[in-house]
Amino acid sequence: MHLIEILLPLADNEGRRFPPAHFARVREALVERFGGLTAFSRSPAEGVRDSDGERSRDDIVVFEVMSDYLDRDWWRRFRETLERDFRQEEIIVRAREVERL
Repeated sequence: MHLIEILLPLADNEGRRFPPAHFARVREALVERFGGLTAFSRSPAEGVRDSDGERSRDDIVVFEVMSDYLDRDWWRRFRETLERDFRQEEIIVRAREVERL
């Protein structure tokens, strides 16, 4: 079993918040493909990173799904679509193997 997490920013690089419809489209696509999801969206997480001596900060939400099979090509295409839709250089999509208890 794989747990796949998607870290999505709440706002673009100029600080403009994305409309709820952006997140609804992602949610619907994941539910349709995987039959469900968990969204951590009530208390946004804070992402901080240093790059070339500059510190940047993002408020993010996390969507996660579980899948028996990890289709890396599908996830690459999905991530690329998210990067376009959310106007980001990179959207983090990460996966790890988990054991269902």
